[in-house]
Amino acid sequence: MSLRIAITADPYLPVPPRLYGGIERVVALLVSGLVRRGHEVTLIAHPDSQTPADLIGYGVPPHTGAAARARELMQVGSALVRLSGAVDVVHSFGRLAALAPVLPLRGVKKIQSYQRAIPWTGVRRAARLGGDSMTFTGCSTSLYASANGAASGTRWRTVFNCVDPSTYAAVARVEADAPLAFLGRIERIKGTHNAIQIARAAGRPLVIAGNVADQEYFRAEVAPHIDDRFVRYVGEVDDAAKNRLLGGAAALLMPIEWDEPFGIVMAEAFACGTPVIGFPRGSVPEVVRDGLNGFLAGNVVEAAQAVARLDRVDRAAVRRDCEQRFSCDAIVAAYEDIYREALG
Repeated sequence: MSLRIAITADPYLPVPPRLYGGIERVVALLVSGLVRRGHEVTLIAHPDSQTPADLIGYGVPPHTGAAARARELMQVGSALVRLSGAVDVVHSFGRLAALAPVLPLRGVKKIQSYQRAIPWTGVRRAARLGGDSMTFTGCSTSLYASANGAASGTRWRTVFNCVDPSTYAAVARVEADAPLAFLGRIERIKGTHNAIQIARAAGRPLVIAGNVADQEYFRAEVAPHIDDRFVRYVGEVDDAAKNRLLGGAAALLMPIEWDEPFGIVMAEAFACGTPVIGFPRGSVPEVVRDGLNGFLAGNVVEAAQAVARLDRVDRAAVRRDCEQRFSCDAIVAAYEDIYREALG
């Protein structure tokens, strides 16, 4: 059954983004997949967005400050009111406040998706106003489960973020001395220093890629170890370089020191057939299937020991698991199920 769906994104980046923008990339894949499946989709997003859906662009360039935010919320809210009689589902990837004008309209089913910290006061208020017309999703169960008990009356579902596996080359085998990889923002919570310690303990070279988010941390705890032989830093990488880096790695290291909602780099590694060794925080225990597509490790020593077991991981199975759980087709199907559940 074809559905009429309005999808909203924040106004700050085009869909898809030109460079950084994980949420916008997920929105682009979802919209394209829904259109391919025959749904009528309207996207409310940055005016420079490139999409097969009908695009309603924000009318003014995004700015900072309260006045600009109020104007942007008015724009998306007005668009949703106009569409409310012509769509079956409104799906928001932007701020919850943008749904305010249509929250009391119980005939319009509303999905609010989160990939970052959840504003629980607003969620409870929206649940009261929207009643059974309101469903919330998180990009991992870890994002909402710990506080969900305090959010009585809310209905939650988990839908992982996605990648397009067809844009990644699956590598069936790497050399026995293939390097380990770290890819992400370089700051303490991402655990770059842990990755260096893991590589040294395992006796394997390490390639570090990503933008430096904390210069002081980089200078003190990362730069002193870079010798362009055992530890290399290659800076930020585009999609082609990311493909080569992940595909040629023995494993991606994910030794995070925070409860990350969903590290999309894990799905990107899986698409290359590359296993992930990660600390069990945030979404990592949901994403990494110990022994199948990588290993969970409680500390640096355990992670280094896991490196020695990488030859037990079937890289073809890693890729298949990615296609089943993290491909755009899998995520589109998951959201379709939520839309139809909401519609009864």
